[in-house]
Amino acid sequence: MPPGPTEVPAWVYYSRAFHELEVEKLWSRVWQLACHEDELAEVGDHVVYDVAHLSFLLVRTGPDPDDICAYRNSCLHRGRKLREVDGKCFPNLRCAFHGWCWNLDGSVKEIPAQWDFPDLDPQNLSLPQARVERYGGFVFINPDPSCEPFSHFLGDFPSHQTTLPLDRRYKAVHVAKTIECNWKVCQEAFMESYHVVATHPTLLEAIGDANSRYDVFGNFSRAMSPSSVPSPHLADIADWDADPDGRLYTRFRHPLSGHIYERIEEDLVRVFDEAGNESKFHSDGRWIQGAITHADPHLCLWVGGKQLPDFEEVPVPATSRTNLAAQRAELADAKRAQFRSLLGEQAELVDVDAICDAEMIDSIFFSVFPNWHPWSCVNPIQYRFRPKGDDPDQCIFECMLFLPSPTGEDRPPPAPIHWLEADEDWTEAPQLGLLAKVFTQDCHNLNKVQQGLKNLASQRVRLANYQETKLRHFHQLLQQHLELDYNDMLSDDRSEDFLR
Repeated sequence: MPPGPTEVPAWVYYSRAFHELEVEKLWSRVWQLACHEDELAEVGDHVVYDVAHLSFLLVRTGPDPDDICAYRNSCLHRGRKLREVDGKCFPNLRCAFHGWCWNLDGSVKEIPAQWDFPDLDPQNLSLPQARVERYGGFVFINPDPSCEPFSHFLGDFPSHQTTLPLDRRYKAVHVAKTIECNWKVCQEAFMESYHVVATHPTLLEAIGDANSRYDVFGNFSRAMSPSSVPSPHLADIADWDADPDGRLYTRFRHPLSGHIYERIEEDLVRVFDEAGNESKFHSDGRWIQGAITHADPHLCLWVGGKQLPDFEEVPVPATSRTNLAAQRAELADAKRAQFRSLLGEQAELVDVDAICDAEMIDSIFFSVFPNWHPWSCVNPIQYRFRPKGDDPDQCIFECMLFLPSPTGEDRPPPAPIHWLEADEDWTEAPQLGLLAKVFTQDCHNLNKVQQGLKNLASQRVRLANYQETKLRHFHQLLQQHLELDYNDMLSDDRSEDFLR
């Protein structure tokens, strides 16, 4: 992708008219991840997939792996949703309002008092379907019957997922949370490492954020951030002595300022420097008292916010700004041992020693347009982002962790979704481990971004040439799907159409 400035109209993140355009020309016409095939293990199993006001019912109709249909989740009588929640082994699809019923293959089974509908031909009352394809254990749908083949859409993405193919994993964790921002605001926060220096001070000693590489390929993009190396932002910063009393979650030295942040109790943080100055802050960074009047809100939140179980005595991982090659090799060996333990009796099925250090420890994360974000190699993380109903100021952020099942057969049952509301903390899903604390930092920004976009005087969002390449690529594809040009929107009066 050629370098150059990309300006995004701010209203694409909050305009109701723009949201409706996305529903019409994106969500109604694009290939999108709907569920995992393990959630449709038995005939009659079904999963409800909602995006904006669209709703689809994915149903296992037979024993063959491809016997999966995706129906519009609406009764053809008076429109009631056929299903509101997922279900197991249902013999048919009966509407709970008046009892109209369809067979699993979508054909009509029964219309109560059919004599009262003399003009209806049951042969023409099959449930409308979306296109369905499977890849890597996942089920994708496209509501557009004339859409491009899924293989064309996916391109050579499968060639980037060969270390531990996606179909040799099982869904061990699935957490979904309502976030008070637009779905694009949310997903863009997880598409680059540029934000690490300000949002994740706890990671700076161990990630080469500004040294990340970014690439784009057709309908997907990739980022690679090196691990177990210090951030380039620390190059001119003192290499502070290790704090002998340091604890990962409760007492942490800020790598930029050298100040130590220590938990007093929930929502109360003590911050002190090497000169003996000391202050107290709330967990959102608001000053309470003391000579130090400014603190990093993200580190205050990390230390003083809600915590994971058994968090008190977790040590700060040792890091070094020298002997980086040896440090990376040591971490990679430890990860290989951990990975072998995870594989258990199936360890001999994977040549763990052949997996290079970068694949073992670095952050290699993909974005498949429009909203699927699988990490690569042996990393279990996958994200999905989608609008929540027709409110452009809300979305659903999902994190799934896929652990290895090397044969791809007899995978353990998929984890159910653990739902969190907007006001619930990520730590209420402790199965996420450290990610729960990281996500809390990320999401601390997002509703403020959503609010700030509406107040932006220029109404222009400016993306970096390189470090936000993945975002630029996403917006390039979005413009193509919506058949519009941001430059035209910013230079003429069309903005008024989206601000109404």
